Amino acid sequence: MESVSCEIQGNLAYITISNPDRLNALNMGMWNALTTHFSDLHQNPDLRCIIIRGAGGNFAAGADVQEFATVRNTLADGMRYHNQVIAASLKAISECQHPVVAAIEGVCVGGGLEIAISCDIRIASPNSRFGIPINKLGFPLAPKELKSLLGLVGKAVASEILLEGRILNAIEAKQKGLVQRLSDDVPGEALETAQRIALGAPLAARLNKKFIRRLSFTPEALNDEEQLEAFSFLETNDYQEGVLGFLAKQVPVFTGT
Repeated sequence: MESVSCEIQGNLAYITISNPDRLNALNMGMWNALTTHFSDLHQNPDLRCIIIRGAGGNFAAGADVQEFATVRNTLADGMRYHNQVIAASLKAISECQHPVVAAIEGVCVGGGLEIAISCDIRIASPNSRFGIPINKLGFPLAPKELKSLLGLVGKAVASEILLEGRILNAIEAKQKGLVQRLSDDVPGEALETAQRIALGAPLAARLNKKFIRRLSFTPEALNDEEQLEAFSFLETNDYQEGVLGFLAKQVPVFTGT
């Protein structure tokens, strides 16, 4: 059964993403649950740190493509899905007042990588894999999501990740700045990291997090015309070909239309 669960242990909280049949891919209900949990944790003054992890040896394989035909198959639905549902989850993580540690094992791709990027510290296992291979599905990264990727790794690495659609191993991901540390014991390292954070002054941690985000480069917001252009892919043949090819486990043939 797919779920996003929350468990509080003392002054630490654990968020666990679980959808074992799909490598922890998130459907709309799971995205909404992620938003709710982080919004609630944001209001908890007793917390010091949050650890987010995936169940069963994988972090998360992004959005659940199985439901695309019902939740983002039109321009209006696609803009709502990304600008409201996914954006709300990523914002709830990045703007949560408590530091968030991503404990990454196995697959961390697509929306899973975007969740990790929204965290403050990312710790990964040597067998973890990273990427946003959505070019093979016939669509680009939504602007609000692209902004976060650019803010972490910059133009050159973002271009490489999105234009090639290549899956990176853990060493290369660390070299490119996607993760800060590698560990053979990710749960243990994540807990030790959270405990070090918890020993520090909580108000200082919250202010550091807030102003690191505030002082980072913020580009001018897209206008309405640019927003529509960014989601125009939803009305293309290539998008239909990419999604249908993925579901049928066939290599899509893109025509640029």
